[in-house]
Amino acid sequence: MADDTDFDAASACALANMAQVRPVLDKIADKWTILILTVLCPRPSRFNAIKRRLDGITHKALADALKRLERNGLVTRTVLPTAPIGVEYAITPLGHSLREPFEALCAWALNNGAAIDAANREHDSIKMKR
Repeated sequence: MADDTDFDAASACALANMAQVRPVLDKIADKWTILILTVLCPRPSRFNAIKRRLDGITHKALADALKRLERNGLVTRTVLPTAPIGVEYAITPLGHSLREPFEALCAWALNNGAAIDAANREHDSIKMKR
């Protein structure tokens, strides 16, 4: 594990560069981006296939997210010559570069979800006693 000096340096770097870091994080750290890119990572997919894989996402939320991801260069949109016309979305090399940090974040979530749930329950029970 890193020592306090490493954490201090990383924190100082992030804070010193916040003007550049925050807008980028705003583009990739929303509710659906990580999950959409996870669906697209192994292979391109059509809109409805993505929607089926993402339980709970609305049509509008997915459409808006895909437009935003395309604008940010993380996803490409290809119109297919089918009848009716189909559209396929694929992850770009830039989007693919997020694979490692996203996998680490997903692994962290799996490893620590129960601890967060326990902390929530403890916090809520203490708050109720007040």
